[in-house]
Amino acid sequence: MDGSAPPSGPPSGPPSAPTSAAGLGLGPAASADPTAEAGERRESAADHAYRSLREAILSGALAEGARLTETALGERLGVSRTPVREALNRLSLEGLVTREGGRAARVASFPEDEVEQIFQIRMLLESYAARRAATHRTGEDVVELRALADAMTERTPPRTDEDFEALSDANQRFHTAVMRAAKAQRLESLLSVTVRMGLVLRTYRMYSERDLIRSAQHHQELADAIAARAPEWAASVMTSHLLAAAAAESRGRVAG
Repeated sequence: MDGSAPPSGPPSGPPSAPTSAAGLGLGPAASADPTAEAGERRESAADHAYRSLREAILSGALAEGARLTETALGERLGVSRTPVREALNRLSLEGLVTREGGRAARVASFPEDEVEQIFQIRMLLESYAARRAATHRTGEDVVELRALADAMTERTPPRTDEDFEALSDANQRFHTAVMRAAKAQRLESLLSVTVRMGLVLRTYRMYSERDLIRSAQHHQELADAIAARAPEWAASVMTSHLLAAAAAESRGRVAG
């Protein structure tokens, strides 16, 4: 998936969320070193704004559709509008924010019907990708998949923000590696316009500890199936994996 103070474990669902940036626990950036170059100070402020806003969105502290203005966010974070603008642009590329023009943006919304369609399409495309990967993979593909699956197992369950970010990153890289192993550029293009990374990141944050352990096991089994050149096994595991993800998203939406 998809910070602030390190949690004792991953949240099982988003908390009650405000509808604007007001009321968030967004602290100001640390004071810049007076001897630092201006570019370094600006980068530090932009990174602070990006991390703070990203965590607020993924945790549910900022609700879907919440309006975000550069001026208000800059005041809350103790930075100027420029680093806030840079942070919003980065979040827009991740699919977590939609820009409205000018200096305003909104937290991306994921209507229930759209979410259902996305997961159904992913099941069709990614199960086919797993099936094809099992018949087209190389030895290098297997090494990469096993390494990523092992990295996820080592971090599961995550105990710190660093663990969670590493786990989320490995998850994204694993699914990308399956697509590469499938050797199907057209399929890769189809998925690129179907998968909304903001939704993937947010869903991952909704996982309970049990969900995360199951997910890690799925990745290990997928690597095994692809290594064994067993296409039906690989497709079946990928379908189960995405069904579990859809159930976690639905459960988190109800809880929120």
